[in-house]
Amino acid sequence: MSALPTIFALSSGAPPAGVGLIRVSGPGAGAALQALAGRMPEPRRASLAKLRDAQGALLDAALVLWFPGPNSATGEDLAEFHCHGGRAVIAAVERALAALPGLRRAEPGEFTRRAFANGRIDLAEAEGLGDLLAAETELQRAAALANAGGALSRQVEAWREKVLALSAEVEGVLDFSDEEDAADLPECFTWNIAALAGELREWLARPRSERLGEGFRVVLAGPPNAGKSTLFNALVESEAAITSPIAGTTRDVIERAVAIGGVPFTFVDTAGLREGESGDAVEAIGIDRAKGELSRADLVLWLGPEGAGPQDAWEIAAQADRADFAPKTTAHFTLSAATGKGVGALKAALLDVARDALPRPGEAALNARQHARLSEATEALEGAKALSDPLLVAEELRRARLAFDRLIGRATTEDMLDTLFGRFCIGK
Repeated sequence: MSALPTIFALSSGAPPAGVGLIRVSGPGAGAALQALAGRMPEPRRASLAKLRDAQGALLDAALVLWFPGPNSATGEDLAEFHCHGGRAVIAAVERALAALPGLRRAEPGEFTRRAFANGRIDLAEAEGLGDLLAAETELQRAAALANAGGALSRQVEAWREKVLALSAEVEGVLDFSDEEDAADLPECFTWNIAALAGELREWLARPRSERLGEGFRVVLAGPPNAGKSTLFNALVESEAAITSPIAGTTRDVIERAVAIGGVPFTFVDTAGLREGESGDAVEAIGIDRAKGELSRADLVLWLGPEGAGPQDAWEIAAQADRADFAPKTTAHFTLSAATGKGVGALKAALLDVARDALPRPGEAALNARQHARLSEATEALEGAKALSDPLLVAEELRRARLAFDRLIGRATTEDMLDTLFGRFCIGK
């Protein structure tokens, strides 16, 4: 650890702000604190100090904290300066730190990477922290907080312990394989593997965490002048799409990401679908794109002729305020986006269906990498269940343990770590 450089960065929001937190981590953190504050405060207790540069010029009056390693956020010596959050103050303190020997500015995610390298967090917790920093909705926050708090890691450790117990049973059989009264695997062994594989399959069937970032995708479709853009504006609560009685006004796909009741949605307004060839080349392209959006949708709101929409689409009887309104006998909702009638009920129904399709609040959710590693573990367990040779069974169980180790970061690659921590902000 002593060979590592000491790093520093602003770990709070960009100035100006009420308080600016500058964090220093590494073997020189204590010396940096001594140099600026003139003394070493009691560990883990905030203390007021006057910060001065190497020439003795006063920089700020700040709260300072000292966290000796390894019991710190990064697992190494850590100092914090809680300064006034003005730009000039932050810049002056950072200049004073940069002038000290052995200190440099931190790279994106470097504090968290050191915490991972020093065993303060595992890879799944680090990914959860990254998701928490990027969370924009309540549902994203709750799911990320569960992973950052170790919910997934604890579950993986429990699975790994079960595989270790199964491996111990197999090793016991192998130890006696050369004796005349060689032991066999107990009758419940295959059942225990099958039960564990079934538990993993249930997790694999859960909605993935990426769905929280993309949101529940709702596509509005139908012929020209069916009221799609007006309803789109009502759902996103802004004049995002141009509305006009002229057919073909919407010529391209318009997307808006919004949160309703803490649940992320992506609403998509599309060009009007009409039979036959369009005389306008641009409109024709828009129609092709609209058809492509139908296949990507989690749910289609169909505002066209009854029964003519995609399978499982919701029939929407729109423009109920118009004199020429034509009701639908199988309409999921009858509404007028112009007056607001029925829009609230539609939003409530969309919330219900989206909550079922997205990870539940506070429930740990797998991302693509974690899903792949858990799939590998499940495949290995399924392979072990189908084998009778204890030596081959032991190898499949070893594969399952390795997949779990890769999931939480016991076995990983530098390239993958560079990608993960590179998406963090500087100072985290």
